[in-house]
Amino acid sequence: MKSALPKVLQTLAGKPLLEHVLVTANQLVGKVKTKPIVVIGHGAAAIRAYLEQIQTDHSGLADAVTVMQKEQKGTGHALLQALPKLDLDESTLVLYGDVPLISKKTLMRLVTLADGKHGSDSALALLTQQMENPTGYGRILRDAEGAVTGIVEEKDADPKQKNISEINTGIMVLPSSRLKKWLKSLQATNAQGEYYLTDVIAMAARDNVPIRTAQADFDWETIGVNSRDQLASLERTHQHAIAMQLMEAGVSLLDPDRIDVRGTLSCGSDVVIDVGCVFEGKVTLDSGTRVGPYCIVRNTTIGKHVTIQAFSHLDGAVVGANSIIGPYARLRPGADLANDVHIGNFVEVKNSKINSNSKANHLAYVGDSLVGARVNIGAGTITCNYDGVNKHQTIIEDDVFIGSDTQLVAPVRVGRGATLGAGTTLTKDAPANQLTISRAKQLSIQWQRPVKQDKKAVSKKVAAKKTTTKKATAKKTAKAKK
Repeated sequence: MKSALPKVLQTLAGKPLLEHVLVTANQLVGKVKTKPIVVIGHGAAAIRAYLEQIQTDHSGLADAVTVMQKEQKGTGHALLQALPKLDLDESTLVLYGDVPLISKKTLMRLVTLADGKHGSDSALALLTQQMENPTGYGRILRDAEGAVTGIVEEKDADPKQKNISEINTGIMVLPSSRLKKWLKSLQATNAQGEYYLTDVIAMAARDNVPIRTAQADFDWETIGVNSRDQLASLERTHQHAIAMQLMEAGVSLLDPDRIDVRGTLSCGSDVVIDVGCVFEGKVTLDSGTRVGPYCIVRNTTIGKHVTIQAFSHLDGAVVGANSIIGPYARLRPGADLANDVHIGNFVEVKNSKINSNSKANHLAYVGDSLVGARVNIGAGTITCNYDGVNKHQTIIEDDVFIGSDTQLVAPVRVGRGATLGAGTTLTKDAPANQLTISRAKQLSIQWQRPVKQDKKAVSKKVAAKKTTTKKATAKKTAKAKK
């Protein structure tokens, strides 16, 4: 990856590759009875720090146990390091931190195939896939009856074996009680000089352990990431799959290839999303909502029939039904808008509650405020909520009209039905139902506005002045000589 960040911490759809795998594994409720064991080597400190952080942030994510693989000697060697932590009475599901899109449905199918009453009588379940171009993958070997007999890696395969289209994904379920014997028997007699986990397939066949295979519904579930171009390609594949799911659920996407969902996007009926939008974290769009082009929406809940116009940014906000946001609006964390609120172009709202039918249509900042119903906030209005050390609240009661270019220096309260004249700097509470205004006295003074002079005329005037000055100087000099 040519990165200081370990490969499994590179992000896809806004989450590290490893997180995708852990979240899916954690969904196998009733099938997986132990905590996931993460075998780490390169970038171990960063991965441990990430696991500690994610276990704090995601209360539903099972705690992961880490095992150190000091030398990277192959997949079999990696599993050998985890052997002391395995439950030998249960089967072991092997996943890969750089194969992020494996689905719960596919894993449930695989785990069910391997089920036995005890670890000793469980089958070995192997996830395979048919590929038109299997280059780079290990091939599945079968006997004349179709039973799996082993796996051969690409570099060790002969020309006939390379023509096999059924490949090994690496994902498998193994009977743990037999693993110690199998793993101790692995040999690094291959082109890579590594201990291949795939060699246990032949050992299972030799020991008459049933080997059962399943396949994923989609090829992209089993694709691993080894480079930035593969990561980018898988990102687009994943986003296209999300777009298809959204459209199947009744969402209109004006271009399915130009949407990015980096978290969870829940939509009601008849939602319309224009091109270039990015959704991060947990976002909810209720029925009839329209999102204009190139909007960024993060951890936000949006009510019914809301219009989000182009180039708006919403982060940690709540927007009530029938509201209109944007274009070029910004709702920051704590922005809580009731129904029928209008937030227009170049308006920013932060940590403020705005009640129904209020509006700030252009060029305003509302921060740390409580705004009543039916309030009009004029252009250029700002709440001065920060004194350099502490934040203070502005309270604007119902039916207030605030003129343009007004500054409200918090803490301050504007009473119900009050009007603030344009250009007012409010430093004291404004009484209800009165006009409050603070501005310098207007004066009109007679004066002559400067007129732009002609450059040629100015040059002639300067030249004439110089000539006059020379003559006067010469005359003075002549008198002095006399």
